[in-house]
Amino acid sequence: MNAFLYLNTVLIWGTTWIAIHWQLGDVPVLASVFYRFAIAASLLLPLLYLSRKVQTTNRNDHGFMMLQGMCLFSMNFVCFYSAGLTISSGLLSVIFSSATLFNAFNSRLFWGERPTPVVFIAGVIGVFGLSLMFWPELNQPQLSQPEPGQSNTGLSDLKGIGLGMLGTYLFSLGNMISLRHSKKGLKPLTSNAYAMIYGTLFLVVLLAITGTPLVWDNSPRYLGSLFYLAIVGTIIGFTAYLSLVGRIGANKAAYATVMFPVVALSLSTVFEGYQWSLSSLTGLVLVLSGNALILGIRLPGWRLLRTTTGKG
Repeated sequence: MNAFLYLNTVLIWGTTWIAIHWQLGDVPVLASVFYRFAIAASLLLPLLYLSRKVQTTNRNDHGFMMLQGMCLFSMNFVCFYSAGLTISSGLLSVIFSSATLFNAFNSRLFWGERPTPVVFIAGVIGVFGLSLMFWPELNQPQLSQPEPGQSNTGLSDLKGIGLGMLGTYLFSLGNMISLRHSKKGLKPLTSNAYAMIYGTLFLVVLLAITGTPLVWDNSPRYLGSLFYLAIVGTIIGFTAYLSLVGRIGANKAAYATVMFPVVALSLSTVFEGYQWSLSSLTGLVLVLSGNALILGIRLPGWRLLRTTTGKG
């Protein structure tokens, strides 16, 4: 079951980066994020009630689910969508892969769980591998394509990187809250359903405060990507990922985030003609090797490493 959940998480969320890119345009970021979670929330909770799968919760649970909604189903994606306006999706994927290290830090901070050396080593290998994969892009003098009438400055790139890092850290905090739910016996379907409601309501408040108009886009690409993100990327993807968090822990589950750009890059090769280089191939080998290490897959020459890190 763990392998099934892991594969689903990687494949589903690996494809959402393209869908998020298609959401950026005439519709304001806040509006697009609101549409996504409003659709997901309006579908998931009623379905759970109809199927009688909603667990009993208390006031304390709802307090944490409110925080979960802010971290996982609103503000983190506001940061990601906004960052996508100034930096490329490839670089944003690299930034998001740092969730592995954020989770290790937050698990220690909130739960007192000392991360094993294997988790740290695998995370570093994965991030380094992804850096190699996207080195040609990172080495460009300009990190993003400016909007019409706007200048492309280093300041805007730094702002995008900062927003990407903030969104990733919020995602990690949401993982910690999900661990709390798991320890209390609350399953992801129930906690996600309520958290999405709270996240959507929080977005309504932000829309009102900022005066953001609810602009709509009827193009097939926008609508198709919106419903894909709401149903597949949010309802199915988050349920699979947070189920994995409850089963194997946030540290190991978050390593799936290192694999997302590999899926996105594969799709880009087929549909956009991405050109592979020695740097990108080397990076891919490192990412897959780190993934095998953290999942406990035995590869030649790694017995000594696992022994010295206390995992042999």
